[in-house]
Amino acid sequence: MSVTGLAGMRNIANLKPELTPPSEIFAGSPATFRVRLHNHKTFFPSFLIILKTPAGEKIVFPFIAAGKIAEATILLTFPERGSRGIEKITINSPFPVNFFTRSWTVPVKEQFLIFPALLKAVADSPESDATGASGILARDRGVDGELERIAEYSGSEPLRMIHWKLSARGDSLLVKDFGSQAATPLLINPDLISGLTIEERISGAAWLVRHWANRRPVGLQLEGKIIPPATGKHHALHLLSELALYKLNAAV
Repeated sequence: MSVTGLAGMRNIANLKPELTPPSEIFAGSPATFRVRLHNHKTFFPSFLIILKTPAGEKIVFPFIAAGKIAEATILLTFPERGSRGIEKITINSPFPVNFFTRSWTVPVKEQFLIFPALLKAVADSPESDATGASGILARDRGVDGELERIAEYSGSEPLRMIHWKLSARGDSLLVKDFGSQAATPLLINPDLISGLTIEERISGAAWLVRHWANRRPVGLQLEGKIIPPATGKHHALHLLSELALYKLNAAV
């Protein structure tokens, strides 16, 4: 028992877990974290290593060579938005005999920003939404709308707009004339979205941001702050980060 106990404790010694979060973590939804487990022992590998969180999620590493890093993924769920952590990870193993399980706890200081849970706030329609902002598409000449007509080539159009098949039938080049679609900006005020509680209204705002951010300019109107509408993933993450901390301690 002494020998197996010593071997078991050496097996789990000098192991350091590292968590890498995904770019988006929403309250109440499982998020895929990448786990890297460092074996800092110089000569001894580790066998049957089990990592476990306080919430009960766990992951098994069958083997980690000495001085190496093993990688895997784990699903973690945070019930509430805001800056959250898991506090600790328990490292245990039944090695070398499946009779005693030896373990030790590693504190986890990292905090992760948890976005609000997504709660659908409006019908999937560009004409209206819960904020009262219009979603009518403004049409103009461009390259991203519907095909409106065939026109003669003026020399300023991109070559990719030339209609080669029709041009081959005549003596002049013809181009495809498209309309341009530009959606009006959407400024979201979480306090004006329908919902029984602040959390429901903020979750509705988060849904609007995630739904529209890549389709039209989206911004936020918060108490004492306005974030101008813009598009793109980076901007959407900024808006979701603001919502993650907005009125965090409010009760109603």
